[in-house]
Amino acid sequence: MRFRHPDGSTVHLAYCTNVHPAETLDGVVAQLRDHCEPVRRRLGRDRLGIGLWLAADAARALDSDPSALRALRAELDRRGLEVVTLNGFPYEGFGAEEVKYRVYRPDWADPERLEHTTALARVLAGLLPDDVTEGSISTLPLAWRTAAHGTGRHEKALRTLAERLDALEELTGRSIRIGLEPEPGCVVETTHDALAPLSAIAHHRIGVCVDTCHLATSFEDPHTALDALTAAGVPVVKSQLSAALHAQHPHLPEVRTALAAFDEPRFLHQTRTATAAGLRGTDDLGEALGGDTLPDASPWRAHFHVPLHAAPAAPLTSTLPVLKAALTRLVGGPHPLTRHLEVETYTWQALPPELRPRGRTQLADGIAAELTLARDLLTDLGLKELP
Repeated sequence: MRFRHPDGSTVHLAYCTNVHPAETLDGVVAQLRDHCEPVRRRLGRDRLGIGLWLAADAARALDSDPSALRALRAELDRRGLEVVTLNGFPYEGFGAEEVKYRVYRPDWADPERLEHTTALARVLAGLLPDDVTEGSISTLPLAWRTAAHGTGRHEKALRTLAERLDALEELTGRSIRIGLEPEPGCVVETTHDALAPLSAIAHHRIGVCVDTCHLATSFEDPHTALDALTAAGVPVVKSQLSAALHAQHPHLPEVRTALAAFDEPRFLHQTRTATAAGLRGTDDLGEALGGDTLPDASPWRAHFHVPLHAAPAAPLTSTLPVLKAALTRLVGGPHPLTRHLEVETYTWQALPPELRPRGRTQLADGIAAELTLARDLLTDLGLKELP
């Protein structure tokens, strides 16, 4: 979906396909048919943006075979879909029964992360619509914190990537930018943590991807965070529109019981609380619930991407207000801070059983409802939806 900002620029809205995990190119093509096109039809749009997730095998297949890339581009066109952004964070296995810490490997100290991201950039340059010259890729925020010893290698890899992206633009005329996606528990946990490494790299192609669930989980104020990035000259390459799980009174037994329903085995649900001594947290929701590990005198937030349009039932809620505040700062001003927005709720099948969609039809309905909410927020900010 495309929107005209009051300044005349185009803002793109997509939804991320990591909610339909596939490891192979055939699986990606099936996603377009079984999920993405049905969502587009529900929205009554001739064109729908998707934030494509390509696992390592699928990315290699497209990067090594120009005919395969042309075929995917043709399939996108045929189904009324377009791609201006990729999710390059998960490398593979995102649909596994247990993902947890695996999603952070390989990190930016591993040459494979650089090669994978370079391949994604080449693929994206070939998938961009004819009238679009800028693409974006979100990626791992350097590494999980226990791998911080490789920070020097991380920065060297990103500098090499920037050089490759410069060369790619010279060759193709397409400008591809990379956004580190701050996430709780990682070396770059917050937008503030991104300032030093990105200022050291100081290249316009390397910036941040602001995920509003992660922003909220870390109790960052959206306006403060985005103002600091702007002041430091760090570009917001893209933003993922997502909402975290919020518990206002985590000391209450009924709140603990409600939170326990979201403690599931597939994904890591980092949990945080803001105390007078600073941010405290656990790596997973189960750890927070198990005893007195996490102070419970103030609200908890958990890294669980809950559907934007459907906050959990009381006594829980979501951090949708943080998303709204971030979006106001991102695109509500005289000029947009980013032109690539991506709804990223990949946890539909990880929700408590009674909240999970039953089959493709309900999932498509839910994704369409999220995109409708995002569209309404954008139009309320003065952006005009384009055909």
